[in-house]
Amino acid sequence: MTTGGAHKTICAAIAANLVVAITKFVAASITGSSAMLSEGIHSVVDTTNELLLLLGIHLSNRPPDDRHPFGHGQELYFWTLIVAILIFAIGGGMSIYEGISHLTRPNPIEDPTWNYVVLGIAMVFEGFSWSVALKELLPSVGNQTIWQAVKASKDPTIFTVLFEDSAALLGLLVAFLGVFLGHSLNNPYLDGIASIVIGIILAIVAILLARESKGLLIGEGADAATVKQLRSLVLEDDAVDDVLKLLTLYFGPHEVLLNIEIQFDRTLSAEAVTQAIERLESTIRSHYPDIRNIFVEAKSLTGRRNEH
Repeated sequence: MTTGGAHKTICAAIAANLVVAITKFVAASITGSSAMLSEGIHSVVDTTNELLLLLGIHLSNRPPDDRHPFGHGQELYFWTLIVAILIFAIGGGMSIYEGISHLTRPNPIEDPTWNYVVLGIAMVFEGFSWSVALKELLPSVGNQTIWQAVKASKDPTIFTVLFEDSAALLGLLVAFLGVFLGHSLNNPYLDGIASIVIGIILAIVAILLARESKGLLIGEGADAATVKQLRSLVLEDDAVDDVLKLLTLYFGPHEVLLNIEIQFDRTLSAEAVTQAIERLESTIRSHYPDIRNIFVEAKSLTGRRNEH
């Protein structure tokens, strides 16, 4: 996933959520719907989250320095975790609180027309944002399911927006049912229940995002298929007898560390081994440009290791 694709997805989501948040709050103030107020809070939280993701992208692109020799790529993973916390605490928590408050003090909806209008507008904008996020994710799906692609992805920006928009669309459906059934059955409690359900949906999404962010933040390596391909690529070189160890670590969506221990042909001179290492580094980077740092441990004739 390119940085440009991530920016496009996030900016589309911000524009959609700003418009939707305003219309939801207007409808909530006119009709007194608890579900609509929860949806308005939901949209504000989503907008804030997407701004935090943009901040994360900006900070993660800073160059390496003395204190951060491998760069700042993990900044993005940190801010994704903050987004998950905000969705859970503010989005989910306030929606559930608002729903419970409405159950204790029910306020019947006299005319739901504005709610239906706003929900229709929100569906259009949220659907557009969702389609942009899905379009950016699809090239990485291949033969996997979307959930497998999300779990394998090392770029949290796209799947975060996709999760948020999926929760938003589901929340809109719940809000519609709460308003429609509450008005049709003259049962104001259904509106409050809808608000609680929206809060639960947001809490579930937040937990999923936090789980994915945790894995990225504590350090994940390349997938098994990529490691296998890297090993095969190194073994193709005539100077290599065996790959003793191959370790990878993601420091950002497009910043990978490779540490590899190689047994070279025992007849090679030290100069030939050095040339082989340089050749291998060039080959690996040409096939995997995301591998920014390569450390090679060359095992010598005596069994001692020489690091390059």
